[in-house]
Amino acid sequence: MYEQFGISEKIEKLCTKSEQDVENVFKQIDNTCEYNSLKVLKAFQNNNISDIHFNSTTGYGYSDIGREAIEKVYSQIFKAEDSLVRSQFISGTHALTVALFAFLRPGDTMLSITGLPYDTLHEVIGIKENPSSLKSYNINYDQIDLVNNDFDYEKIQKRLKESKVKLIEIQRSKGYSTRKSITIEQLEKVIKIIREVDKEVIIMVDNCYCEFVGKVEPIEVGADIAVGSLIKNLGGGIAPNGAYIVGRKDLIELAGERLTAPGEGKEVGPTLGINKSILQGLFFAPNIVASSLKTAVLASKMLETLGYKTEPKYDAKRADIVQTIEFGAPKKLIKYCQGIQMGSPIESSSVPEPWDMPGYTDKVIMAAGAFTQGSSIELSCDGPIRPPYVAFMQGGLTYQYGKLGILKAIQMLEEQ
Repeated sequence: MYEQFGISEKIEKLCTKSEQDVENVFKQIDNTCEYNSLKVLKAFQNNNISDIHFNSTTGYGYSDIGREAIEKVYSQIFKAEDSLVRSQFISGTHALTVALFAFLRPGDTMLSITGLPYDTLHEVIGIKENPSSLKSYNINYDQIDLVNNDFDYEKIQKRLKESKVKLIEIQRSKGYSTRKSITIEQLEKVIKIIREVDKEVIIMVDNCYCEFVGKVEPIEVGADIAVGSLIKNLGGGIAPNGAYIVGRKDLIELAGERLTAPGEGKEVGPTLGINKSILQGLFFAPNIVASSLKTAVLASKMLETLGYKTEPKYDAKRADIVQTIEFGAPKKLIKYCQGIQMGSPIESSSVPEPWDMPGYTDKVIMAAGAFTQGSSIELSCDGPIRPPYVAFMQGGLTYQYGKLGILKAIQMLEEQ
């Protein structure tokens, strides 16, 4: 069958050998998947999820018991006081924006301790000028860069002692940088360091791409708020859109009133038939994340064998589902992404090319033959056309489909 997809015997043999080498890593992924599956099932059972929760509301969405049940399930899974899980969130960036505008007031300071945030937040914050940014509301921004892929603990404490910071933002996944993603152990350590100096500062974690990769989530190690997208890990490839904010009850109330209107908050928001998709996606999410991780591990092993620089290495501890491959040349990055597109179920005949994408400074190439537009839990690969020409690959609804996409991309590289 692989011959029918244009995969050479050489690439197929490399794959077989790589799968043997990563067998123990796959077993660890399966162990985590089982743990998180039981965690999800327990939350469903404890909250008595029934088919009545699949019902839909329209208009204002008053008394939507399905929506309320979903948020109770999310709260239990994350061990949070409350949660906001809504299809009205367009993306993870939108949920982060709502949270930032909900928690910050004119004169407040936001501090990023993982360096420069992801590109799409630059105009939100005001790093790149925008009349609707936090900066335009006189909200200050400061950042502390990572040092050797870890927090600059001393500098963080020093900065907190110098002047009042209202909110600390921590981006766990690497975005379009070449740094390592932040592990839950690193997160726990830095939160303890922060609390030694300031017990009131809001600690908000951008948890996109990280859910169910490990057994522990940010709220469990002391974060006040965690934010993520439903077209990434927790949507399980089924939720068609949406995002979540989980954490402290008082902060969730503020986020709800920023999403809707003061005085209405979480009490409104029609579900328009999406409840079943959100619940079913969450139910499948641990297994989908495991498939994505296995796809990433295989890609890392094969490409490392072929001489490319990969991060993480195939046997390294992972914090998210993102796999980066450094190509050092734009043509190789483009060819790899085009191969991923050719191995996709949707629009496999399309040929992605770099383009000026809204919210990004550089041209970006994006390959995503996905059932849901922009879904990053389905196999996708993208990257800015700038040195050192790194591909950011993530997703894979099943390992078998993810594997085919990897083989097709590597075949394109070899032919080039």
